[in-house]
Amino acid sequence: QRVIVNNRPREGGMSGIHEMTRAQPDGYTVGFVWNSPLTVTPLTVRAPYEKRDYRAVMSIGFSSYVLCARPDFPADDATALIEHLVANPGLYSYGNDGAGGTMRLAAERIFRSAGAELRGVPFSGATETARNFLAGQVDFYGGSLAAILPHVESGQAKCLILTSADDNPAMPAASGLRALGLEHAETVLWWGMIAPAGVPDDDVARLEAAFLAAAESEPFIADMIRRGAVPRARGAIETDAMIESEIAAFREIVATQ
Repeated sequence: QRVIVNNRPREGGMSGIHEMTRAQPDGYTVGFVWNSPLTVTPLTVRAPYEKRDYRAVMSIGFSSYVLCARPDFPADDATALIEHLVANPGLYSYGNDGAGGTMRLAAERIFRSAGAELRGVPFSGATETARNFLAGQVDFYGGSLAAILPHVESGQAKCLILTSADDNPAMPAASGLRALGLEHAETVLWWGMIAPAGVPDDDVARLEAAFLAAAESEPFIADMIRRGAVPRARGAIETDAMIESEIAAFREIVATQ
C-alpha cells in the first residue's frame, strides 16, 4: 500500500502535529515525530494541541545527548565528574540548547538528582554550543553526539556522561546514567508514531503491529545503528507512559526556570 510522506517542519514540529490531530481519525493519517514537540515545547510556548489530542502508536529508538569536558579537566570518568561537581557547587558552566531545550532539561534532571549545581548558558544549537565550548566560553559541552564527536576524535574534548540510562557504542568513554544510579533521570532524543485521539483501538493495534515489525527488522536496525542511534522499539502503552513521564518531569523543571 502506498504511503504519502508530508513533511511539516515549521514551528519546531508543532505545525505538523497540529495538522495531524485535526485529520480524520480513520487510521490513515499518522505523525512521525520526535519527543521535543510532545513533551517540552508545550510547556514553554502556547502549543495548538494538548496531550489529549493525540495517542501514541509506537516508538523506534533514541539518540543520547552527552556532557563533555576539555581534556585537562580533573575527572576522567562519570563518577569522578559528578563527585567533583557536587564538591564545587556553582563553579562551572555548561552550554546547552536554551531554557526550553531538551538538552537543558536533561542536564537539569541529572544535576538535581545528583545534587550538583552548574550554570546553564544557552546557545542556538549544538554546533554553536560546541564552538563556544572549544573557545573556552563555557566549561562543558551539552548537546548531541554528532556535533562534538569530531572534536573528541581530535583530542579536543572528552565526553563522560550520556543522558541515556545505558551506554552508547558511539561514545565508549562516556557512561550512561545507570552506572551512576541515576537511570530514573534518563532524557533522550527519541522518535515515534502518534495518531489522532479519535482513532479506534483496533486501528491503533494494527498500526502498532505493522510499525513494530518494521522497526524490529534487521535492515532498519542496521540503518539506525549506522546513523548513531540506538534501536529500541516500544509499543503504544510503553510509548504513552514515556510521554507522560517526560511531561511530568519537565513540568517540574520548567516551573523553576
